[in-house]
Amino acid sequence: MGLLSIIRKIKRKEKEMRILMVGLDNSGKTTIVLKINGEDTSVISPTLGFNIKTIKYQKYSLNIWDVGGQKTIRSYWRNYFEQTDGLVWVVDSSDIRRLDDCRAELHNLLKEERLAGASLLVFANKQDIQGALKPAEIAKVLDLAAMEKSRHWQIVGCSAFTGDGLLQGFDWLVQDVASRIYVLD
Repeated sequence: MGLLSIIRKIKRKEKEMRILMVGLDNSGKTTIVLKINGEDTSVISPTLGFNIKTIKYQKYSLNIWDVGGQKTIRSYWRNYFEQTDGLVWVVDSSDIRRLDDCRAELHNLLKEERLAGASLLVFANKQDIQGALKPAEIAKVLDLAAMEKSRHWQIVGCSAFTGDGLLQGFDWLVQDVASRIYVLD
C-alpha cells in the first residue's frame, strides 16, 4: 500500500481538509480566518510567514494555512502546496491598480501540478468598500472562465470586516472538496 493511500485513509477517517489561503498582501486573508473562527479582528498585522488554524466546520476539521502575500515571500508559497484539498484566493476588490498583478500571481499558482486537484474558491473581498468591483467583474479580470473545464471553482463576494459572504464561500468549498475526497455518508 502506497504512502498516499495511507494518508488518504487517515484523512478520510478524521474528515480533515487542508485549505491553502493565498492572495496578495493586504487582501484580507488573516481577517477572514479570524472572522470565521469568531476571533477578534480589530488588530491584525501583516502575515510575514504563515498561520495555521484548525477550525471545526460542519462535520469537518479544516486545517487552514494562511500564508503571507508580500511580493518578497510569494516565492515561498510553493512550500505549502503539498496535499492541498482546497485553495482560497483572496482578492481586495477595491485595490484596482493591483488586479493585473493579482491575476498573474493566481495564474502562476494554478499552473502548479501539486494544486491540480484542488477546488478553488475566490473571495472578492472588501465588498463593503465604495468603488469595489463586483464579483462578476473580478471574475472577468482574473479570467476565471479560462479554467471552466480543468478545475472546480467559485467566486463569492464577501467582506471580511462584516463577515458577509464568508459562510457562503466556505460552504461551497467544503462541499466541493468533500464530494471529491470523501464518500459522502
